[in-house]
Amino acid sequence: MSSLQELCSGLPLRPLPENRGRWAGVPHAPVRTPGLSPSEEQLALRNALRYFPPDVQKLLAPEFAQELRLYGHIYMYRFSPRIEMRAYPVQQYPCRTKAAAAIMHMIMNNLDPAVAQFPQELVTYGGNGQVFSNWAQFWLTMSYLSQMTEEQTLVMYSGHPLGLFPSSPGAPRLVITNGMVIPNYSSREEYEKLFALGVTMYGQMTAGSYCYIGPQGIVHGTVLTVLNAGRRYLGVEDLAGKVFVTSGLGGMSGAQAKAAVIVGCIGVIAEVDKAALMKRHQQGWLMEVTDSLDQCIKRLREARKTKEVLSLGYHGNVVDLWERLVQELEKTGELLVDLGSDQTSCHNPFNGGYYPVQLGFAEAQSLMASDPARFKKLVQESLRRQVSAINRLAKENFFFWDYGNAFLLEAQRAGADVEKKGAEKTEFRYPSYVQHIMGDIFSQGFGPFRWVCTSGDPQDLAVTDQLATSVLEKVIAGGVNPAVKLQYMDNIRWIREAAKHRLVVGSQARILYSDQKGRVAIAVAFNQAIAQGKIKAPVVLSRDHHDVSGTDSPFRETSNIYDGSAFCADMAVQNFVGDAFRGATWVALHNGGGVGWGEVMNGGFGLVLDGTQEAEQRAKMMLGWDVSNGVARRCWSGNQKAYEIICETMRENKGLVVTLPHRVADEHMLQQALRK
Repeated sequence: MSSLQELCSGLPLRPLPENRGRWAGVPHAPVRTPGLSPSEEQLALRNALRYFPPDVQKLLAPEFAQELRLYGHIYMYRFSPRIEMRAYPVQQYPCRTKAAAAIMHMIMNNLDPAVAQFPQELVTYGGNGQVFSNWAQFWLTMSYLSQMTEEQTLVMYSGHPLGLFPSSPGAPRLVITNGMVIPNYSSREEYEKLFALGVTMYGQMTAGSYCYIGPQGIVHGTVLTVLNAGRRYLGVEDLAGKVFVTSGLGGMSGAQAKAAVIVGCIGVIAEVDKAALMKRHQQGWLMEVTDSLDQCIKRLREARKTKEVLSLGYHGNVVDLWERLVQELEKTGELLVDLGSDQTSCHNPFNGGYYPVQLGFAEAQSLMASDPARFKKLVQESLRRQVSAINRLAKENFFFWDYGNAFLLEAQRAGADVEKKGAEKTEFRYPSYVQHIMGDIFSQGFGPFRWVCTSGDPQDLAVTDQLATSVLEKVIAGGVNPAVKLQYMDNIRWIREAAKHRLVVGSQARILYSDQKGRVAIAVAFNQAIAQGKIKAPVVLSRDHHDVSGTDSPFRETSNIYDGSAFCADMAVQNFVGDAFRGATWVALHNGGGVGWGEVMNGGFGLVLDGTQEAEQRAKMMLGWDVSNGVARRCWSGNQKAYEIICETMRENKGLVVTLPHRVADEHMLQQALRK
């Protein structure tokens, strides 16, 4: 068992650690098929060996070559640390700065087997969301962080620690970029090669920025989505007896089971991977499991009749479930589902993100590696069948939305009937959850704000929960409009019930949706509590990249922007740069995330509160920009709610001056002008 001191001492070379290969008893990433030529295979091996001195390269070369042949990537399994991988209390890390220790805390949480989807392949979630590309990068990064001073910045190139560079105390301590590939070469096929070569990496969102907090983050987002779907589609506040059918119980999608229970509905979630399903069941997030469709339908009917709160995991393919629901409708005339979505990793459909209904799980994994073309054909056929079943149910009083995982985008590419006639490129037969449900929330400046108590003490988290609740109640008491008040009330309820629902997996973290006013007030309250000793160690503020300003994604976060700029990425890039010089402790900018490689630009940050006045000033400055950037962009695109929020923010902050758009009052004038 290594110690944290050893972990921060650089690559273990003399002696080399024993090569124990792949660990037994933990999930592993599917075999990748990058299709490298012989010369590219040599380049991949050369790139991996450059982390090591010549005297060990001869031993490592055949070992790395075998990994490349067997798994499609060089993970350097020999160097998987023997320490228990988890977020240790921040004071235990051998560092020269609090910021570096906090970053180490966050990195190790992302790789904790209780948190990470494929821990030995350094994948946190989403099937391919990497923290690093290989284990050498992990060891070097930890070493650099332990050495770093307040006048240095660590630079990360797609998992590779380029080095420590001189900077200033006010600069970020860490700057991360992931997947910054020249646009013309940012295709899925090119990515597979570039990742195998070890020169780029898919960081998803919070995997490669070290800000993942376990499935709690997506639990909250799913709770808000399902609550607001009930309000919009069903016209109800109480979801008792309503049925929500979806798929996926993995790193992110596993949140759906817990969310169903929190909102009080009946959640039926299909999952092909038994290990993922049982992990959620053992965790207590999934109440019941079955591999029988007959039993699944029976329990669904019982729960509907009694309005029982239930999360039911079906071990099988979701296509079979959707088709069975159609059969029940045709046979009995009974519609057994009210709301539906999908959270398979469809951003990565041909490498383990989506499994075709025609094959069992193990058979599909084998075909994925042996015959990728055949596997792709079956996936696309399966997508067409799934959409066909959903379309039939949607003729009744059933509502489906895309959860921003590229499900409808990939279904369209597969030839499924998802077209919406006369629509924009970002619109399909069914809306994305941003277009119909969460878009207005973003436009009001609300998004997934989060924090981590680096002491690792649950009592510190309890203190922050109390402070956050008190802060939001004071904001409401000060006067807010009804729509904003509704969002605050949803989040106050969430925080009050959070401990009861056992949401913490990994680090002592919490998430809530808040606007600029709430985020700044919470940050100030936390910082003062640290200064007063009420919180024992620094708190890391962060957010999901899936936020008001953090992501340009035309099929998800910016899918409700209709001025033609949905495919432009200025907002995300400006946010990354603006956070960096306004006080963030670290910043990250990624290609890909959520909808997939080449489809998204997104960024995030980490900000360490340590109780100092400087930390409070950084939080006020940075959090203000981090929200108002996106609200101003949505305002300029014509969103009325964003217009109202940005006007209110300008009244409260004289330093903010935003160009406001004028509405084109006469649409007929446009037609006349074009005719001339």
